[in-house]
Amino acid sequence: MFYDKQALTKQIDYEENLKIIGSLSNLFSDSKTPYLYYRIAEKIFCNSFNANDLSRGDVALDAVKDGIGIGLKTFLSANDKSFQKVAEFNKDKPLYEEKSPHKIVDIISNLRNQRIEFAQKLYGIEKSFYHCVVRDDKVFRLYEEEMHFVDIKNIKDIKRNKNSITFNDSLNDYSFNLSKSTLSKRFITNTIIKEFNVEILLNPLEDIRKCLLVNEMEHEGAVKIVDTLYLPLYGKNRVVFPKSGLNQWNADGRERNINEVYIPVPVTVHKLKPDFFPDKDTPFNLKLPTGDTLSAKLCQEGSKALMSHSNRELGKWILRDVLSLDEGELLTYEKLQIIGIDSVRIDKLTDGEYEINFSSIGSFEEFYLK
Repeated sequence: MFYDKQALTKQIDYEENLKIIGSLSNLFSDSKTPYLYYRIAEKIFCNSFNANDLSRGDVALDAVKDGIGIGLKTFLSANDKSFQKVAEFNKDKPLYEEKSPHKIVDIISNLRNQRIEFAQKLYGIEKSFYHCVVRDDKVFRLYEEEMHFVDIKNIKDIKRNKNSITFNDSLNDYSFNLSKSTLSKRFITNTIIKEFNVEILLNPLEDIRKCLLVNEMEHEGAVKIVDTLYLPLYGKNRVVFPKSGLNQWNADGRERNINEVYIPVPVTVHKLKPDFFPDKDTPFNLKLPTGDTLSAKLCQEGSKALMSHSNRELGKWILRDVLSLDEGELLTYEKLQIIGIDSVRIDKLTDGEYEINFSSIGSFEEFYLK
């Protein structure tokens, strides 16, 4: 799938990094099973294989490498058939609350599929896999399987329990937790691609002092973010207006390109971070999640619009490449809600260098209220 296709040196580096972190388990637990925090597991994977870390992207994937999307998991063996969370839908409760179990399963399955598809389009991915570190007594085991869309046409055995709904399709067993709004999938991990022992240090803190071990997980030369802000993909009252913003192509007046859009920059953003962006009409580089870079700038009175220098490039990427809207199709807030995003995160790397990523529903409001 993924691991076996990587260079042997990369595999060895990955395993050694996992062993180092696993050896420190007595800092956190007295168990014979090595401890591995999932965020550290993600960092180790991305650093070892030079994969693009998507953990800041609020998407259904954790990493991407060579056009392959990867969901990263670490969990206890649990007889090789445990349920693990694969998606969260807390912000989507209004869509399925008080519905029948069959309707809830249909809604959640469609949301899950659309978000996998969104992530794959966003990063130009054709195939996605799960890479799992399964933990057992004094060992780590590596397991991989394809990340499937829910086979909606073949869903069966829908059962409502006290606080969950279980179901399966042609490939997997699922469980949806109603109170936590989380979807879990059963992982059958009896086909292991690699297993290696982990020596747990008796007194890891003392060993760290002696060896001056630096457990900083970010690789040398990693991009440093100077500052971050969020912008909404909608206007007042969470409405994507039909003739402005991401529907600017539909505005009255002069003839416009079908891909002409802008991302709103509310006045509150300028008040919170007045020095974040360059002055109006000053070009800067805006790096997309695909790795491509656009020339962008702030436009209109009060610098209230973020546009690409060619006002069609940003719109083509958002409307066509990512959201898959037909030419002439209006974007609505409901469409964004289904995908699970309604904001973008802008990271400032240096003066004149920025990155853009989509962000989950409510991100702009949370940023504004901080």
